[in-house]
Amino acid sequence: MRIASIVAVGGLALTAAACGEAPKDDNNAGSGAKKFSACMVTDVGGIDDKSFNASAWKGLQEAKAANDNIDIKFVASKAQADYEPNLTQYVNQKCDFILAVGGLMADATSKIAKANPNQEFGIVDANPGDANVYPMQFDTAQAAFQAGYLAAGMTKSGKVATYGALPIPPVTIFMDGFVDGVTYFNTTKKKNVQALGWNKETQKGSFTNDFAKQDEGKKVSDALVAQGADIIMPVAGGSGLGTTAAAKASGGKYSTIWVDVDGCQSTPDCSAIITTVVKNIPEAVKEAVVKAAGGDKLPAKPGFVGTLANNGVSLAPYHDFDSKVPAELKAEIDKIKADIAAGTITVTSKAQPTK
Repeated sequence: MRIASIVAVGGLALTAAACGEAPKDDNNAGSGAKKFSACMVTDVGGIDDKSFNASAWKGLQEAKAANDNIDIKFVASKAQADYEPNLTQYVNQKCDFILAVGGLMADATSKIAKANPNQEFGIVDANPGDANVYPMQFDTAQAAFQAGYLAAGMTKSGKVATYGALPIPPVTIFMDGFVDGVTYFNTTKKKNVQALGWNKETQKGSFTNDFAKQDEGKKVSDALVAQGADIIMPVAGGSGLGTTAAAKASGGKYSTIWVDVDGCQSTPDCSAIITTVVKNIPEAVKEAVVKAAGGDKLPAKPGFVGTLANNGVSLAPYHDFDSKVPAELKAEIDKIKADIAAGTITVTSKAQPTK
């Protein structure tokens, strides 16, 4: 499908498909008053982050494909200072639905939403608690728990790792789940695999402090590899591409686990990616926009929380690693999914969204 392929290509094509990086008053010229406009403000990672911004844009594209009465456009935030002006521009353009992407945008979205109570907003990875903001959150700790168990079962060095972009809930929730999955493996298998880069108890660990700079991602993962890690899960948006590219170049010295959107569909580094902790942002965004365009009121409470049980989060296929993951380990990963969905295994994180 064309929609899927757009996410996999470079930022140039994405930008072109999005009618440019800045919102323009004439983007919908001639579309008529009956068109429903869905307007997206990206986080600083940009539209081609191969991660959550790209996923949200894919959701808008799929909404438009499902209902050709929907017009879509986006503006890319270059810095956090852009959030409020970008949201305000879309309010002034009378967009029917304004989508903010990323937990860093929560405060700005809440401020603009309070100032414009009749404007409908949505936000990915946050819940500011405003009546006119529909929150889409994801309990990625559940799928990351599977990933941690998988990494522990696949490591040859006995050391695996994770790192983040910033110590914010949409990031640390992955890291909590990953570390707990490693612990669960150690408990059930009587092993002692070490999880580097994150301490769940102290909530301290390794961070790039950036969602876009690939060299920062490589720098952090190089340090983790130097400590012995042979499987790394970056939770850092585009910065993580520095890790996957270096892992690919290492010729198998170490491997990675990607997050948000299947790395084999969104990055050129599939051969170094065992699997992806998928956050099904496209489906959540698509469903929200299609409903809003149909006249449905999107409830701020309860909003949407993606879980393993409702397919809001998942593990992607193993792709190039399919033959390398033992059948017994695959079966154990599947059993963990069923147990988490059934409540037999409880995954906890301070960063989990309230349900």
